Amino acid sequence: MCAGMGAGLGIGLGGCRSAPQLTPQEAEGKRLYTVRCAHCHEDNDLALKKAPPDLHGVFDRKTLPSGAPATDAAVRRNVLEGKGMMPSFAGRFTDEQMAALLAYLHTGSR
Repeated sequence: MCAGMGAGLGIGLGGCRSAPQLTPQEAEGKRLYTVRCAHCHEDNDLALKKAPPDLHGVFDRKTLPSGAPATDAAVRRNVLEGKGMMPSFAGRFTDEQMAALLAYLHTGSR
């Protein structure tokens, strides 16, 4: 759509680009994030006094909000064991689902 709009107007739209296509694994990770993570980490629909950190771009930083290194192992541990106010999600993600969630978080997409 962006290229067609720019061509029709005779101008270039350098900042207009579509979001990258997610792989099937990343798309599954996005679905899992939406149903299991976003209600706290984006919407804070539990009205927590201290809102949980935004996880988009979590791997763009060297450390997690907790100060732990921003690695797959550290994120997996936080999800499965819980940390601070975050409850444990042990037994609620298969290895395949955790890999999909991590793959999605690595995209930095919303």
